[in-house]
Amino acid sequence: MALLQFRRAEKPAAAGSAEIEAFLKGYSIEVMPRTAEKVEDFRALLPDGTRVYIAHIDGTPIDDMVATARRLAKSGYPVMPHFPARIIKDEATLADWIARYQGEAGVTQALLLAGGVAEPQGAFHSSMQLLDTGLFDKAGFTRLHVAGHPEGNRDIDPKGGDSAVMDALRWKQAFSERTDAQMAIATQFAFDADPIIAWAERLRAEGIKLPVHIGIAGPAKLQTLIKFAIACGVGPSLKVLQKRAMDVTKLVLPYEPTDVLTKLAAHKAAHPDFAVEAVHFFPLGGIKTNATWAIDNGGASGRPADA
Repeated sequence: MALLQFRRAEKPAAAGSAEIEAFLKGYSIEVMPRTAEKVEDFRALLPDGTRVYIAHIDGTPIDDMVATARRLAKSGYPVMPHFPARIIKDEATLADWIARYQGEAGVTQALLLAGGVAEPQGAFHSSMQLLDTGLFDKAGFTRLHVAGHPEGNRDIDPKGGDSAVMDALRWKQAFSERTDAQMAIATQFAFDADPIIAWAERLRAEGIKLPVHIGIAGPAKLQTLIKFAIACGVGPSLKVLQKRAMDVTKLVLPYEPTDVLTKLAAHKAAHPDFAVEAVHFFPLGGIKTNATWAIDNGGASGRPADA
């Protein structure tokens, strides 16, 4: 944190500026089968080549996941389904999921994470175990992402701190050096740029060189975001929302990620070696709402495929 005290002030970028446009280039977005069903035409909302993550919530049938992947792939988008370790029964189930995604939707990318359930439902409890099976390498997956938590993760470090998280990320850094797949860290969302910047610097100080795809909550009602932030364990940057909630002039207005992205974009422009290489949107207020914000603020980086 001390490094932040000596950094020169950066001139904020304006919404719709060249800095914002550059920072949003190649952004990704997350959907679920039930939210994807509400979108008539993804090509009217998302730029060509947008990576679309499909969140696998406990209880979602694999048939629904694969059907969503197939639809997105047919629309021309690279698909990255979640593989939550704690809801995967065994290695045979993992192999079956991989085969189905590949065979039915041409998937070659995956986000590997522990998953949002407290107790494992089968043989796996961590993304490292999934990687260690060798099944993704055997299947020729070209890109593997792992989870990151700029504000900590009490599932891994229940007493606070980040020693276990950093150990896990160092293991994944080492794995990235022995796999042919490209790897990156896709993070939980946050609302304040300063903790994100400090965390990214900490990664590099710890020898973790994986690029970061920073999680950002898309436009949504303030109450919705506070609910998700508490449920997902977002810590220090929750204060940004709480402060906004105390301002009656902003309470009824939807939250937009303009401020946090403006500051991150300015930092990236001033520090090209910044660990964050892409933005990953959590469309908590809806996919169309999030895509419209990117269209309005991202210039060429937000332009839909069929615009």
